[in-house]
Amino acid sequence: MSIHIGAKPGEIAETVLMPGDPYRAKWAAETFLDGATCINQVRGMLGFTGSWKGNRVTIHGSGMGMPSLSIYANELIRDYGAKTLIRIGSAGAMQHDIEVRDVVIAMTASTISTPSLGFFKELQYAPCADYGLLEKAVAAARAKGTRTHVGGIYSADVFYDERPDLNEMLTRHGVLAVEMEAAELYTVAARHGARALAVLTVSDHLLTHEALPSEDRERSFGDMVEIALEAAFT
Repeated sequence: MSIHIGAKPGEIAETVLMPGDPYRAKWAAETFLDGATCINQVRGMLGFTGSWKGNRVTIHGSGMGMPSLSIYANELIRDYGAKTLIRIGSAGAMQHDIEVRDVVIAMTASTISTPSLGFFKELQYAPCADYGLLEKAVAAARAKGTRTHVGGIYSADVFYDERPDLNEMLTRHGVLAVEMEAAELYTVAARHGARALAVLTVSDHLLTHEALPSEDRERSFGDMVEIALEAAFT
């Protein structure tokens, strides 16, 4: 056990998919894994371990925002030996050629601040994905025929943003989408020698204001989960 994860030694796989919502972790485990069992319920943050095509995998919630993600990513790597962590979550599109339900694969993740900011002092560290995972995720998305965009995203540290000037500048510089966790995930993974990637489903659009109804989100998120699993194990 760690401070925030109640799993016993050996109950967490080396590959972990990390949705923000613990109930999305439950849905993904029940939908995609064979023999999934609940291995964590501490503070309501659900985690499940099972197998996919014979490969052992854990799906564990991260909570919302980089501080919460940082806690779980650190403990999964340091205390349970996780070696591959893939964020599966939602994002808001920031480019006109991206549509709701599209998948965004994050090559890099810009941010204003993360829990790791103090490590670097004056250095502006550039968090990036593991290339091997990125390459396999792109190939999996193409094989499925999923509309996919690959490039830089923005990891925000606030949800109720009041910086239209910043959003306009990010759009101008080609940032694909905004979410709240990937920059810290990439940084923590790099620090500990693990692999990390973020595969995201576009649930809303900052420019057109289109949004997926909540009842449609799970159905649309299936492609994202399959792409993440293919990236981890092919």
